[in-house]
Amino acid sequence: MLSYIAMRFLRTIPQLFLISVLAFIIIQLPPGDIVETQIQNLQASGATVDQRQAELLRKQYGLDRPVHLRYLLWIGKIVTKFDFGYSYAFQKPVADVIKERMGYTFAIALLSAILTWVIAIPVGVFVAVKQYSLADYIVTFFTFIGMAVPGFFLALVIMYIALTKFGIRVGGLFSPEYMVAPWSWGKFLDLLSNMWLPIVLLGIGGTAGTIRTMRAMMLDELRKQYVMVARAKGLSELQVIIRYPMRLAINPIISGLMWLLPWLFSGGTLVEIVLNLPTAGPALYSALMAEDMYVAGAYILIIGALTSISAVFSDILLAASDPRIRFGGVEGV
Repeated sequence: MLSYIAMRFLRTIPQLFLISVLAFIIIQLPPGDIVETQIQNLQASGATVDQRQAELLRKQYGLDRPVHLRYLLWIGKIVTKFDFGYSYAFQKPVADVIKERMGYTFAIALLSAILTWVIAIPVGVFVAVKQYSLADYIVTFFTFIGMAVPGFFLALVIMYIALTKFGIRVGGLFSPEYMVAPWSWGKFLDLLSNMWLPIVLLGIGGTAGTIRTMRAMMLDELRKQYVMVARAKGLSELQVIIRYPMRLAINPIISGLMWLLPWLFSGGTLVEIVLNLPTAGPALYSALMAEDMYVAGAYILIIGALTSISAVFSDILLAASDPRIRFGGVEGV
């Protein structure tokens, strides 16, 4: 087991290097740069900017250097100082932009993930056991709807109904009187009262997909011979389901944990933009629109690194839950 874990972690080192290179390449692909964007904004407001001033700005931002030197400077500061650079769009260090949005992002997405698992796993097991029953058909119908309808569309519908039918504005994480107020018990309760909507919207699609996965895996396991043997030994139906097929059917759910960490960071960007949430997704979108390479690069790098790292933890959990994976991984190494 230890050799398996060590090998999985060693394999992430070249992956992280490639992720950093790809992240830097991606943020260099759009035409123009932050200086051109600033010049266009100044010209739109009526100001004039000469070519000499633009060149000075490019030199100040380090945009006059070759691409490989800009990459080495960028990744060197991140590795040695955890310095992601300065955001010219937000007018503050990138680390501060990430830090002030991290808590809200993780809280919303983590609660959405927990909601998904709490609902999807038992419901998936139940409809598999009750295959072709009325409950199975009803759940299947709603899961197809949940998978087909995007979260941002549901957000728009809910915001429209709340405003037109009830006169309630839906959006943001705080009421107007608490937006700039210091933290207090009242502000915390206000946060909880506004947080439920993005949690539910982000959890709908994941819940629907997880129910379908759990149902399919349970149906496959319930037909196998070891289930009949367990029943023949006199175990109750609940013991048979929990101790045997459910333990194996949950493997795809565990493997899906590799997307949990990047999802916790990026969340549902479109839903967050529609609901005007102070989370990571809208910040990444704003940075890409403003061609702020330091913010965009930091987010892409972090999401890619979290994907690689979470894949390792997912494999470790799978190896711990299913010895066949662990032994196969050791032999393959």
